[in-house]
Amino acid sequence: MFVDKYTAAKITGLSAETLKKARLSGNLKEGIHFVKLNSRTIRYNDELLQDWMQNRHDERAHQRAIEIYQASLLSNRKKKR
Repeated sequence: MFVDKYTAAKITGLSAETLKKARLSGNLKEGIHFVKLNSRTIRYNDELLQDWMQNRHDERAHQRAIEIYQASLLSNRKKKR
């Protein structure tokens, strides 16, 4: 589920400005932690944002969560014959 910056701030306990700084610094990655709908609209991946908060200091653990999330996407599922 993707959420707006206000909901993301509430989920994480961080301000919307701090989330913006995390995006701009590369701590949150586009296409993984957030998507840009247009030049003014950002949506955050609720699931990965929560995992990032839990595992900010354990990059390997968070990377595993990213891989599991990406594998669950419809575009990554094997096609049935």
